[in-house]
Amino acid sequence: MNDYFRSQLTIYAGYHRDERNRVTHMFGIPMILLAIVLPLSLWPVTVFGIPANAAMLLAIPALSGWILLDVAIGLVILAAIIPLLLISAVIASHVSSIGVWLIAAVLFVIGWALQIVGHVRFEHRKPALLDNPMHLLIGPMFMIAKLFVALGFRPDLARALQRD
Repeated sequence: MNDYFRSQLTIYAGYHRDERNRVTHMFGIPMILLAIVLPLSLWPVTVFGIPANAAMLLAIPALSGWILLDVAIGLVILAAIIPLLLISAVIASHVSSIGVWLIAAVLFVIGWALQIVGHVRFEHRKPALLDNPMHLLIGPMFMIAKLFVALGFRPDLARALQRD
């Protein structure tokens, strides 16, 4: 874990102390990610002769950033993103464009509603991304970091998550 990620994780954890808020994030963050990649899955692209879509291209810099911040967490996110990209590609290939956009809009609204409810109702603190937009990328990492700690892995993450 690099120092930048450690400091950002510690700050982010300070905005997410209430377990109920963290539960809203466990559902809301994947919904928002799926809402973002779904419409991008409609646009086919070819990279070095390999068929892909815009969602896959968008995932590359995000995954690179996550892996640079913390290799283990980044690789777990990679493992989670692959099925998400496959699901979005299947939906995009079986649903009309309007349907894909509607599904994405509903997921986006519900995902953000969960985030807002978690912060307003349970945490009583504004979302971390309002102070630092980088926390949009830290959110998924926080979820994986909490999983690692719950499984007894990564005492360094446990220490970073316990600080205020």
